[in-house]
Amino acid sequence: MLTYARILAVPAVAICFFVEGRLHSSDTARWWALGIFVAAAVTDFFDGYLARRLGQSSNIGKMLDPIADKLLVATALLLLAADTDKTIQGWSLWAAIIILCREILIAGLREYLAGLKVSVPVSRLAKWKTTAQLVAIGFLLAGPAGDKIFPYTTQTGLILLWISAIVTLITGWDYFRAGLKHVVEE
Repeated sequence: MLTYARILAVPAVAICFFVEGRLHSSDTARWWALGIFVAAAVTDFFDGYLARRLGQSSNIGKMLDPIADKLLVATALLLLAADTDKTIQGWSLWAAIIILCREILIAGLREYLAGLKVSVPVSRLAKWKTTAQLVAIGFLLAGPAGDKIFPYTTQTGLILLWISAIVTLITGWDYFRAGLKHVVEE
């Protein structure tokens, strides 16, 4: 149920950027988007924790959980790059591109490996990668609205975005290296 709620949060975050009928984020829209995003991010933690604690792991949950994370991250990054405030712009777009490309490539690799009946477990660093991405995006969603309260909100978010992009590259390489031996054998 928490995974489904996270998936439903994706269009809700996007709607916040379109409240005025066009892609634009007022301060109020940014705070609403941040609130929904944080609630969704928190469900990511509790989803895995409760599934392990209560022994309620399922195949559909294992499939949908990473998809929900990727949908949430990708949607937020695209909105932040396209919004009139251009929260993510210039060189910082490369951090977003790195994150999006890694997520798509590793998802494809995992799907291919699943066809070979090979499972690549999620590493602890990959969990930290997701956390870093979610925290960075949280700061960036607050963006200019947050800058009015904490003057370096956007800059903090951009620094964290680059840090998460670097961790994303490292975990992507780890998965690629682990999966490559199975791809070569096939």
